[in-house]
Amino acid sequence: MAKYKFVIPGILPGLNEYVNAERGKAGKYKAAAMKKQAQNVIGFMAKTQMGKVKISRPVIMRYLWVEPSRRRDKDNVAFAKKFIQDALVECKILKNDGWDQILKFTDNFLVDPKNPRVEVEIEESEGVG
Repeated sequence: MAKYKFVIPGILPGLNEYVNAERGKAGKYKAAAMKKQAQNVIGFMAKTQMGKVKISRPVIMRYLWVEPSRRRDKDNVAFAKKFIQDALVECKILKNDGWDQILKFTDNFLVDPKNPRVEVEIEESEGVG
């Protein structure tokens, strides 16, 4: 089955940043704006690097989170997969991000102070997980 990959330079907002935005003075509006901005960047990178790919089969998602340091906890960092999967649906690369479409995902982590990024690999699958 086909495999696709794209890279998002830099780091994405983590759970702590998102929760802090929700709890702040602007509340849900600031958190929604943060999510929208992240999804715009993700969608642009995915479309630019993957072209006009449309995936209709179930997929396995593999994430490589490359952080500039070990400052943020892994679960905080990996929260951004919500933004990534929503962006892939929004730009119509994935049909949906539900149980039937995303069979499973994996998270791996590295530290690279000079080149923080998120590498996303999408592998089409034959069947159910």
